[in-house]
Amino acid sequence: MKMKLKEIVEKEETTAGKIFNLFIMGLILLSVVSLSVETLPDLDPDILRTLGIFEVVVVSIFSIEYLLRIYVADNKFRYIFSFYGIIDLLAILPFYMTAGIDLRSIRVFRLLRVLRILKFSRYSEASTRLLKVFKSIKAELVIFLLISFCFIYIAAVGIYYFENRAQPELFTSVFHSLWWVVTTFTLLGYGDVYPITTGGRLFTYFVLMVSIAIIAIPTGLIASALSKEIEIEPED
Repeated sequence: MKMKLKEIVEKEETTAGKIFNLFIMGLILLSVVSLSVETLPDLDPDILRTLGIFEVVVVSIFSIEYLLRIYVADNKFRYIFSFYGIIDLLAILPFYMTAGIDLRSIRVFRLLRVLRILKFSRYSEASTRLLKVFKSIKAELVIFLLISFCFIYIAAVGIYYFENRAQPELFTSVFHSLWWVVTTFTLLGYGDVYPITTGGRLFTYFVLMVSIAIIAIPTGLIASALSKEIEIEPED
């Protein structure tokens, strides 16, 4: 019985496994659509009631799926704390966290149901390949993130030094200056906060040049690792 369930839940090559995967993928899509429909204003109470019943059905099915995956897993703890295990748990956790409670302060947890869409990653070969890529370069990515955070802080201190006296209401402190750094560093440039001093503008040019270079680093790492992964796959 356990082996049969394992073939259905974990083996995508079998007919039963493919049907099971398509069924779960359909539920994920319908669940995300349901979440979006719930946000429509002046929705009919009957529709809301129907959506509520549908949510209970979906969570029940996902809960059964989660328990089945634990049951058939060769290493149960490894699955529970794996990437996919955590995603499967997050897909049902918001429902149980808000069950029987009607408080506005925790309504945000219901919106976390959108994390359910991450379950798609289990059923996509491309996402599985991408996950392997991130695992292969995780050390480089960690170093890159540390360097990025250091640069963001240094940039916040620098722009505060140049612009605080000229625009004290916008660059009140280093922490207030972080908004400018983030919008500049990500090349968004909303335009609500910008330097007006000569030193601040020159410093901004420096930040822009460095941010372009930093953004290119992870892109190159991921592209290189992805190419290697694609080359290796046919040999498996």
